[in-house]
Formats: sequence, C-alpha cells, structure tokens
Amino acid sequence: MSIQYKQLYLHQRPIGNTTDDDVRMRTVNVDELADGQLLIKNDYFSLDPAIRGWMSAEPNYMPPIGLGEVVRSSTVGTVVESKHSDFAVGDQVYGLNGWEEYSLSDGYFLTKVPADNKFPLHYYLSIFGAVGLTAYFGITDSAELKAGDTLLMSAAAGAVGSLGGQLAKNMGCRVVGLAGTDEKCQWLKDELGFDGVINYKTESGNLEAAIRAECPDGVDVFFDNVGGETLDAALLNLRDNARIVFCGSISSYNASEPVPGPYNYWQILAKNAVVKGFLVSAYFDRFESGAAALAELLVDEKIDFKYQIVEGFDNTLSAFHKLFDGSNTGKLMLKV
Repeated sequence: MSIQYKQLYLHQRPIGNTTDDDVRMRTVNVDELADGQLLIKNDYFSLDPAIRGWMSAEPNYMPPIGLGEVVRSSTVGTVVESKHSDFAVGDQVYGLNGWEEYSLSDGYFLTKVPADNKFPLHYYLSIFGAVGLTAYFGITDSAELKAGDTLLMSAAAGAVGSLGGQLAKNMGCRVVGLAGTDEKCQWLKDELGFDGVINYKTESGNLEAAIRAECPDGVDVFFDNVGGETLDAALLNLRDNARIVFCGSISSYNASEPVPGPYNYWQILAKNAVVKGFLVSAYFDRFESGAAALAELLVDEKIDFKYQIVEGFDNTLSAFHKLFDGSNTGKLMLKV
C-alpha cells in the first residue's frame, strides 16, 4: 500500500502565539510498513494546551517536539494496514500520534476502542481519552479527596476542569470553579452543579478575596490547570494540610520571557500543604478501567461534558488559538 498524506510539523520554536511560520504543512509518503508497525487513518486529533509546551525547548514531562517533527497530539482513527501482532486492519484505536491525516505507529501508547463501543468515536479523544482520564484519575486518586472537602478548580469550564468538578461533586465535595466569562460561570453552576463560581477576569486584582468569599473555610484541594496569578491567589486561601494537584500551567505556555515563580509559595510551608505533579500517563495500565467507569457515569447521567469540533485539516492552527483566547468551552478537537 502506498499512501500520501498531509501533516503539520514544527519548523521553528514559537515565541508567543503559534504562527504559520512556526508550524508548516508538508506531504509525506508511506510505501511499506516495517515489522511491528501499523498505519492509522485519523478521523480526529486533539487540540490541547500541553501541545504548546511541547513546542518549546524547555524541559518538560515529554521530550520537546524536535524541529522538523510532526506536531505531537492524541488521535483516534482506524487501522488501515498492520504488521503489528497486537493490531489488525479495521481496529479503531486512540493514542499519541500527531497533527496528520494518517499516523505511522509502532503501537506505543496506543489503546483499542472497545469492539462493542456504542459512543461516537471522538469520545475517545474527550471523555474517554487522555482529557477525561486526567480528570478521572486526578480527582479520584491523586487529589485524595474525601466527602466534605472543598475543591477549587481553575480552568473549570475546560475539558479537564468541567469533568473533574463534576466527579468531585459525585464524591460529596464542595466545588468552586474559576472561569473566564459569565456565560461559562453560569453553565458551571446551573447545569453542572458547581457550588460556587468566580469569573477570574472580572475579579482581576481581587481574586484572592473572591476565592475567600466562595471558600470561607479555606481550600482543601486546589486543582491547578493555570498557574500564574491564579495559583498565587489560591495559595493564600489554603486550609491546613491542603493538597495542590499541579496538572497544567496554561497561563505561561505562550510567555515570551521567563515567568516568575509563585510569590506566595511560602504558604506551602505555612499550611503544611503538599504539591503533587500529576501526569495521566502514569495510569496507562488503568486507562481501560477508567474509561469504563466514565462510560457508566455518563450513561447514568451523573456527568455531562461539552466539546467543540472544528472541521478541516487546514483550520488546525486557527482552532488551536481558541485554547489561549478563551473562546472554547470543553474539549477542543479537529475533524480531519
């Protein structure tokens, strides 16, 4: 089989927002597979803030995307050719590949969609994929939540934040979310059942007091997707023995200069708090059970989620920018 397809590759390291000079398009060919390889026709690929971090040369939890390499991303699609013993033609799979129409894979970090799947395929990039599993394992395991705890969630209207907040509510916790528009805040409270919401943009400069008003007894767990000023405000509202689950730092991904560390870091000592870095990859051997648990919650209508699908390969970068200007709600994906 000979396949020609388009992919987006990293031409140069972005400074600030990613541009067409940083990420460029090319056409590649696959003429023959080596033993242990498979070829996947991608139906959807993921648009996540973490991808911007991987474009940087700074040390990260994954190696930086090399110049000339395809932009790394989660994808979901169908195996069209295979010389891999674990995957057959026709298998639907999701895992870590790239911004491309097809992906050549050696099976690394690749999971089969269940044969009896009754959900849309793109769910395996959202609620059943890395995003949903980040929320699931971050809340049910890493955060060490117990009934009655107060959880403060940043980027609460995002894919991880909105699911994580609902999971914490199902565990009997009080949940307060931070989001960037009144519309998002209303959705979190009226439809997802968050106990409190804060528009961090209208409360800019007074965020510490706004958090204190919504969390008068303090915060037991801060689930941090943002970093920066939001983290600083949260640090001043911790309860004794609080936990901070450090999941992301979207406020700094497009920074063109070094970003100062938290000014209020000393509160970690003052409140005997624990900061835990969280990577969903550590739970890879539990992905199938986590997805099954989320499916059960979804069927029982105990969780809800939003997603946005942008169509057309050529629209990838303009869609990617939605993550950083606040114009998307929920999980953002591109339909190839």
